[in-house]
Amino acid sequence: MENFNQIESQILDKIKSIKDRSSYESAKTEIFGKKGIITELFKKIGKLEQAQRKDFASKLNSLKMKATELLENRLENFDQLEINKKLKNEKIDVTLPGRTYFTGKIHPVSQVIDEVTSIFSEIGFSVEEGPDVENEYYNFSALNTPENHPARDMHDTFYLSNSKDLLLRTHTSPVQIRTMLKSKPPFKIIAPGRTYRHDSDQTHSPMFHQLEGLHIDRNINMGHLKGCLYYFVKKFFEVEKVKIRFRPSHFPFTEPSAEVDIGYKIEDGKIKIGEGDKWLEILGCGMVHPNVLKNAKVNSKQYQGYAFGVGIDRLAMLKYGINDLRAFFESDIRWLEFYGFDPLDVPTNYRGLSR
Repeated sequence: MENFNQIESQILDKIKSIKDRSSYESAKTEIFGKKGIITELFKKIGKLEQAQRKDFASKLNSLKMKATELLENRLENFDQLEINKKLKNEKIDVTLPGRTYFTGKIHPVSQVIDEVTSIFSEIGFSVEEGPDVENEYYNFSALNTPENHPARDMHDTFYLSNSKDLLLRTHTSPVQIRTMLKSKPPFKIIAPGRTYRHDSDQTHSPMFHQLEGLHIDRNINMGHLKGCLYYFVKKFFEVEKVKIRFRPSHFPFTEPSAEVDIGYKIEDGKIKIGEGDKWLEILGCGMVHPNVLKNAKVNSKQYQGYAFGVGIDRLAMLKYGINDLRAFFESDIRWLEFYGFDPLDVPTNYRGLSR
């Protein structure tokens, strides 16, 4: 017959020797494993005589329950110790200052695109878009650009194939051609987007943003163009009066063509738009060339119109006093914090374009 007092003492010694989870698992295996103390005792019940089984089984069950309870208590102690350790090491010092969360800013280029879109939408223009990768026809030929025009040279245009079939668009004018080919006149659209040219200095970038406008209808003339641009300049620069002059120029896709200058003066070291005797070029424009209308399947005897193009980055530089175009693309968070705009201040002509 087994000495249960001795066995109980042996089990208690094993449980008391538990120092960590690893030793806990070892002790549990020695007591309740396949060859553990309790398991081996249960195997002996079948070998006992009938008269001894009941008393042996009763004592064994009591020992088993006691050992189980002690092991569970030991495990709970380890859990509590781990919790206490975490509370001690991971405690929060409520006297520390809170973390600062920074709100993102809208880039000046995105802001100006929204401002310009808002202005032209007020007078009936819709927004059209096109691919950055263009073919030679839409970018040059359809726009009446001669074969020997300097803009077609590799030193001015990013070609994507040796045959010069594919290129990165040099302006957003191809959007005008695509729009006219896919629908019927009248057309009244603006096309903002990225454009690409071989150029890089303080006021030029290989990638820049441009917006072009097109208005095709019956009986459109130069007076409509002047009225549209006069309205745009006043609204964009948020001035009541502005001096504008149209200088004769040449573009392959318009005839007659003009470059638009606005009056300005320097006041306290800053450019003040709308006043003064100095002139600043801001965009190019003209009446759409009949050959362009012909290439776009528009009857030039019934329809005519005007087109204009303006650099969005240049507008942002003029309006918000930014003197280096390269800063637009340097991803300097400090620069964006200074020149950026509140994401919730969506430009409208009612609440104000820039606040």
